[in-house]
Amino acid sequence: MAWVVGAGGLVGRHVAGELRRTGYEVMTRTVPWTDEQAAVDALVRGAADLRRLAAGRPWALAWCAGAGVVATGEQELSAELRVFAQVLGLLETRLPDASAGVVFLASSAGGVYAGSSGPPFTELSEPVALVPYGRTKLAMERAVERLGRRAGVRVVVGRLANVYGPGQRLGKPQGLLSQLCLADATQRPLPVYVSLDTIRDYLYVVDLARMVVRCLRLARAEPPGAVVTKVLASGRPVTVGHLVAEARRVFHRPLRTMDVPGGAGQVLDLRLASTRWPEVDTDARTPLAAGLAATAADVRARVVRGAALDG
Repeated sequence: MAWVVGAGGLVGRHVAGELRRTGYEVMTRTVPWTDEQAAVDALVRGAADLRRLAAGRPWALAWCAGAGVVATGEQELSAELRVFAQVLGLLETRLPDASAGVVFLASSAGGVYAGSSGPPFTELSEPVALVPYGRTKLAMERAVERLGRRAGVRVVVGRLANVYGPGQRLGKPQGLLSQLCLADATQRPLPVYVSLDTIRDYLYVVDLARMVVRCLRLARAEPPGAVVTKVLASGRPVTVGHLVAEARRVFHRPLRTMDVPGGAGQVLDLRLASTRWPEVDTDARTPLAAGLAATAADVRARVVRGAALDG
């Protein structure tokens, strides 16, 4: 039994799909995120439903929600953190049998390692956040770690690379690869907020979903209350310039770029590697060109049918 919080987003939707594919019964609930108290109430009701539906079975809670990006302001992120912390505090006594469960938190490698030194960054690297987005992710990590210790539930903190793939929201200034596909589909210049020699790790969302589900399975072998931090990345970092060149090759046509100032919180080198559960990393197997082509096809189809950019 699994409950995916944030199942309407890119990561949550694919994680829910992979859980179903591997035999989980998956529960999703609509959460009114714009109203803090209503969101808390909805999440507490969801926890009660999970407890009732799990009925002695192994269970998982995957928190994949989060509307913030690197440039999001502190006020909006503070509201998100308040909801998260309040819900976790209430969940301590409302979860199903802790010894049968795993809680997964989707955090951000880019957010928490933005000020760290010595790339590639691993689970052993000291996280140093530079902007409110990264500090919020670190605070969420600490909150879920406390839940693990107090409730005795196993916890996996997934520090995600730059996730991309079909279905990503296009109305937000995030997801360079998806924005690149949108620029191609609309024949508009691609706004680039960072230097072309900026290094990032791009992880295809289908691969990520497989990695998350494998983490949930491996966590069950850990002792109750264990907290495992896992960097989830492709392990194949590329520069932004290489990404643009690869897109031109895959699209078979020119792609214009436009330098835009304002890359606050963005650092030059964010190579990632992992030292924990290396078998999970074998699921990051989609080549960049293949993932780029699949994402571009999805974006073009949405543009053609006039789908809302924020959908």
